[in-house]
Amino acid sequence: MSTYGSDPSTSPSPIGEGEFGHLIGRRARPLLRVAAYLLDQPVAVEAMTRPMVGRFLAESTQLEELLDHYSARSNRRWHRFRSLTAACKSFGEVGYELLHIRDALPTYRLLAIGQDFHQATIGALGYVAEVLSDVSVRLLASAKELSLPVSANRLPVGAMGEQLPPGRLPQDREARALEAVSEAVTRLATTFLNLGAENSWIQTAGAASPDEHMDLMRDTVSEELLRVVQHRFHNLQSIYDTYIAATNTARADTDLRVIRGHISVIFHLLKTGTALAHYYERHVAAQVSGGPGADEIFVDPARLLDALLRYAVAYAGRFILSARELCQTKLRQYAQVGCVSVPVPRYRGFHVRPSTLVAKIVLHYGSDVRMLLDDEEYDASTPIEIFRANEKINAWKRRWLCAQVGRLPMFRDGAPTDIRLAAKDALNHLAEARLIVVYENPLRWPDDLVTAEGTVMERVIVELTRLQATGKIDIEADMSITFVGDRRVLADLEQLARNGYGEDNLGNNIALPPALAYLRR
Repeated sequence: MSTYGSDPSTSPSPIGEGEFGHLIGRRARPLLRVAAYLLDQPVAVEAMTRPMVGRFLAESTQLEELLDHYSARSNRRWHRFRSLTAACKSFGEVGYELLHIRDALPTYRLLAIGQDFHQATIGALGYVAEVLSDVSVRLLASAKELSLPVSANRLPVGAMGEQLPPGRLPQDREARALEAVSEAVTRLATTFLNLGAENSWIQTAGAASPDEHMDLMRDTVSEELLRVVQHRFHNLQSIYDTYIAATNTARADTDLRVIRGHISVIFHLLKTGTALAHYYERHVAAQVSGGPGADEIFVDPARLLDALLRYAVAYAGRFILSARELCQTKLRQYAQVGCVSVPVPRYRGFHVRPSTLVAKIVLHYGSDVRMLLDDEEYDASTPIEIFRANEKINAWKRRWLCAQVGRLPMFRDGAPTDIRLAAKDALNHLAEARLIVVYENPLRWPDDLVTAEGTVMERVIVELTRLQATGKIDIEADMSITFVGDRRVLADLEQLARNGYGEDNLGNNIALPPALAYLRR
């Protein structure tokens, strides 16, 4: 038994225009009826209810799929009707997301951002109502041109209204007693912070001027990128709902619901942005420049990008920033304290680069992390504090150098009396044994010797110590330091140490793993 599409060497036979028109006329009737209903409303934005917008979205989705099944997009007679159906679908999806945001705002417990988000959402909803009204006029006109029947039985004004009584159901289910809720909270807060840091482009794009919008859509922002970030915030929402919601911890700590509200509003804003970006890329961007075969543009590109970037993306960025401090507070509160020992940076110890990267990790999470070296303790969030540890590290290296020089055979068998020659011989022995690393090649020795008294060995140690102090050589000694604090922060510090604190043994910058991508911001 063969089925359609089973044999790639054959193609389906053309469908008759009358037969196709009859099929689409029957299947398009519900969408055309909703379009006519919207145009009958005195104020379009007041007709934007979930029943009405939901019908717009559902009917246009199934009709678009049917039109695509018959390749209507490539047909001269039907491609315009298909494009109008796609506009109904895209803006129906945007409208449904905006209605969700508007109605859920009182439950989100959003932190102040210095902007009237509610009013901005109402404005965006008004824009969508305007687009759907204009598309409805065009859709009904196109249906008439195609001889599609439009039902004379119009829906009465207000037929798809939504009168919701105030209040909520009592929250009277017994709280769940789950293990490892604290771990879930730290995972939630950590991932939120990382998502914000990894996607700093959101703040940049949201702050752009209208003149920059088209360039941003060409170079930075895309449907694909928005969809990826949207899904990652959706995963965060799932973490909360699966492991934290309705637990004793969530009921006792109301801040957790504030974080959940921010995750949700960011997710829905990004979902709104994804739908707008999809419509721009698929139906507008390629048409702006015109040219043969360009489709008709039903939506003003500038206003579309304004809704995408100055509403959806910009407010997502503002809510990411507003919840950052709260996530850091929760990390400190729910932190599972541990410790980890890692090697000291091989190149010159904790100089500027490794000290800065360690502090950036700690500041990113907002946690209290201490760095321990022997009996000294340092604040790991402050580069200058970390850099101060070099005093102890270099003192240890000097002691170690003295011990290694003292073990050289040349000082047992009789070293040269020429101090410079003895120092060079000692340096070569240590370098060959891989006990020191020479950064300067060829090594330029100071013109003058340090004025010092003592044995040849003691004066050689002084000269080698001088080379170390000026950064020409360093000691290849294995030293460890210990970090104490939140285990999630320690995991990143351990990754940083495994990757040479961002540099190789000669101090050259190297790439960090994806898990530490936020350090590049």
